[in-house]
Amino acid sequence: MLQFTTIRELKDFIRLQKQKGVSIGFVPTMGALHGGHLSMVRQGKKENDLLVASIFVNPIQFNNPGDLEKYPRTPEKDISLLVCENCDILFCPGSAEMYPPDERQEPAVDLGHLDKILEGAFRPGHFRGVAIVVKKLLEIVEPDRAYFGKKDYQQLRVIQFMVNTLGLPVAIIPCETVRESDGLAMSSRNMRLPVPARLIAPKIYETLRWVKSEAGTIPPARLAVMARQRLEAIPGFKPEYLEIADAETLLPLESWEKGRKAVALTAVFLGEVRLIDNLELF
Repeated sequence: MLQFTTIRELKDFIRLQKQKGVSIGFVPTMGALHGGHLSMVRQGKKENDLLVASIFVNPIQFNNPGDLEKYPRTPEKDISLLVCENCDILFCPGSAEMYPPDERQEPAVDLGHLDKILEGAFRPGHFRGVAIVVKKLLEIVEPDRAYFGKKDYQQLRVIQFMVNTLGLPVAIIPCETVRESDGLAMSSRNMRLPVPARLIAPKIYETLRWVKSEAGTIPPARLAVMARQRLEAIPGFKPEYLEIADAETLLPLESWEKGRKAVALTAVFLGEVRLIDNLELF
């Protein structure tokens, strides 16, 4: 596996590969890799001639400095996992490389309401930082396909919106959420869960599955309230939100309509650890 830490060196290498007609897949990550990341690497390997992964803990998408400080970093383990998956290239830049002091960081597109609701309402500025770094990474790697997990459903929609609005020449490939055997969505934050919290964390997915079982029979707004109440009743759980939304716009779903896709999304605190999850309903 080739490793690059500078933009110039990676761009020069990518340019040579494109001259040969090589197709490029890209899996951007913030490290602390788990099975969800690795499943995207495997998919990218199958669908492209060359697979690039990146590891960069993006400081401008953290609205809470403490969260940035606590974000798990396991670089040696990450590299070993990528080598085992036959990843071709790892791009691992530092903050100064990605954000030179004299470079102004502005989002290239107005995200409308997408960055202000759900996660955006509780993490102001988060999706602004996501949009900036993803656009920059796409411009550096110039992939034919870029892979993003559905576990971060709102992030996926933000990136799809940005790419479509700007007409960027890349296919955004949504990847299914990978879960532990007990249903907990794989996340880098899971390693921060104390044992008692880890034991009850699967109840998030259990609640989302209950929502799916009742979808279409109880009005969406009422069902969302009932689901939040179920989470609140679990000792140790502090739900921040649970909403049922249109799968495209992510605006609250007012009624069930045939052919209209819906998704349930939630964020829950277990002690100091905040977990997000979602489940497509139709």
